[in-house]
Order: sequence, then C-alpha cells, then structure tokens
Amino acid sequence: MKNIRQSNINIHKDAWVEINLEHMAQNIQEIKKGIPKNKKMMAIVKADAYGHGAQMLAQTMLASGVDMFGVSSVDEGLDLRQAKIKAPILVVGAVPIWAVEAAAQNDIAISVFNDSHLKACKEVYERTGIRTKVHVKVDTGMNRIGVRSELAGKFIREVQEANYLKLEGIFTHLAAAEEIDETEKQFSRWNEAIDGIDTAGLLLHVQNTAGTFSYDFPSNMVRVGISLYGLYPDLPSKYNYKPMLKQVMSLKGRITNIHEVKTGEGVSYSHTFTAYEPTRAATIPIGYADGVSRKLSNKIYGKLNGKKIRQIGNITMDQMIFDLGDTKAEIGDVVTLLDEEDLSLDTWAEILGTINYELTCRLKVRLPRVYTR
Repeated sequence: MKNIRQSNINIHKDAWVEINLEHMAQNIQEIKKGIPKNKKMMAIVKADAYGHGAQMLAQTMLASGVDMFGVSSVDEGLDLRQAKIKAPILVVGAVPIWAVEAAAQNDIAISVFNDSHLKACKEVYERTGIRTKVHVKVDTGMNRIGVRSELAGKFIREVQEANYLKLEGIFTHLAAAEEIDETEKQFSRWNEAIDGIDTAGLLLHVQNTAGTFSYDFPSNMVRVGISLYGLYPDLPSKYNYKPMLKQVMSLKGRITNIHEVKTGEGVSYSHTFTAYEPTRAATIPIGYADGVSRKLSNKIYGKLNGKKIRQIGNITMDQMIFDLGDTKAEIGDVVTLLDEEDLSLDTWAEILGTINYELTCRLKVRLPRVYTR
C-alpha cells in the first residue's frame, strides 16, 4: 500500500498532481551511479522543485544522497529554511542587493559577479558582522549573468581577499551541453578563468544535468535538475551514461459527468470535435488554468482502468472531455493524464514544441499535490 501525504493545501477539487517520492529517490541513486564518489551533488530545486514542491521533497533528496540545494531566489531559499532544511543552499540566480542581508542572516549562499554585489555584502558585514557566503559566477558563453571569463581571475582574487566574504565556490553554466564543440569552448574559457587561482577547499561546479551525463570535467560538484524528477535533458550524440529514470509526477482527475453524444454533435467550444458515431463523453475538472495547454486539445490521451481514452474538443479553462467509447466508467472514476509508463510529459512537450521543464512548472498553478511512496 502507498503511504500518502498531502501538501499544505485543502483538496476541494477532484483533480490533483501526484508526486512519487520513491521514484525520485530511485532517480537520485541511478544518477549517482555515474558520478565519481569524490564529487558532490547539488539538487536544483528552483521554481518550487520544477513544480514538484521543494519543501516536501528536500528531506527525501537529502536522505537519498544529495549534498546541497540550488534555488533561483532568496525567497526560495527561505522557504527551505522555514521547512527546517539545514543543508547548504546556493542562490544560482542574480540576487538584488537589498536581499543580501536576508540571505546572510539565514545562511544562504549567493552568486556574485559584479562590484555592486561586493559592496552590498560589505555593508551587511559592517551592520551585522556576518560574512556572506558566496559563489563566484563566471560567464563562459551563456551571456546571461556572471563575470566574463576574461575578467574572472581579477574578480575572484578580489573576493578571496575580502574579509567580509566567505568564498565557498566558483561555477559556470553550460549553454548548450548537447553540443560538444560549444561545450569544449566553454570549458576552455573556464580553465582560463580559474588558471592561477588557489581553488583549494572551494566547490567548483560546471556540469548541469546534461553535462553530468556527458562530460568528465575536473570539478568536485555537479548540479542536477530535471532528471531528479525523472525526465531527460537534451544530450549530445555521445554521452558517458544515461540513467534509468522514472517520471515522478503524474496528473489525475475524477470524472464529474458522463453524457451521451449523438452522431454529428460537436463537443466543447467551437466544436473542434464532432462525433462520427454515437459515443459517451466524460468530463474531468482540469483545464488550461491548471497548466494544461489549450494547444493540446484533441491531441492527448488519458487512461481509465488501464485503457487509453482520447481527449476530445477544446480544453477549456477549468475542464476537459474524453471520449469513453465502449469503456466502462462511472462518475468519480479516476482518469490519469500523466504517468511514469506511457503518458509522458515528453509527449506533451513534443506536441507543443517546448521542453518538459516548462510543463512541470505549469502544473503548480492551482492543482493540489499529493505525495506518495
């Protein structure tokens, strides 16, 4: 029997996202098989763990071998601290200078890459006596945030010499880990950036999820994101290993209505589906306001009692409809839209021309999450 616990939301809706903690734990163990034992693993839990619920997952991640957490903002780090998570946390994104003190006071490391960051950290030290924990972010080709690689050496030395800072690490981010040539260029810039720097005792992290599976960079920590949740990033044609993953997230809703549809009758707004023979249609309370794109209309399937059923008609704000055909069903029966078997988020992503990351984040909008093991 599954052990079930709910997120801190009252469930007054016949639809929910189900998160399988056992699958996540297994994914971490699978990923770690390909990581040298002397390398640490940072779990990226930004965007509320890609829509899965960071507070609820963090303890299981730590118990499964994760060493620290990466978040996108100080607020996300504070959420983990409020959940009694004591493990190291790094804000991998840019931190506004007015948020530096909150990070320092709550033992949250921040990314620094310009003089305004250093000034803000110095002011925090002068007010509170706290040395802000920092990782220097080096831009080696992403052109998003970070100190440019050709300027990084001087900046890193300045950080090392600052008595108001505690330098914990140096890192960069791969822009196209699926492209070997581009990644080698970034790694060359990375080597030039840290050449001559005393890196003893520092965390050096270059590899994101795809990089972790594909390259043997000399570093002592990797950052893993999407594959913690059972999904793969784009990989190069040649990679070192590909772990066996299980999708952590599933999506389910209960049938709220079953009705007869006669031959020639249309279904939902604009009648984008017309019945070519008599059938029965089942409605479930999940729509585009819950994160299921309207562009998936008439293109996806659900599963009822182990049998696939086709979604028909336009997906509306709060509801969608399935063609039952001759499948036996009653009001209250559960229709599964996503699972770890053959109803994959990757299928949806391919239809929409996007990536699986985006879709997991969408489903956090208003659907309650239920955690199972």
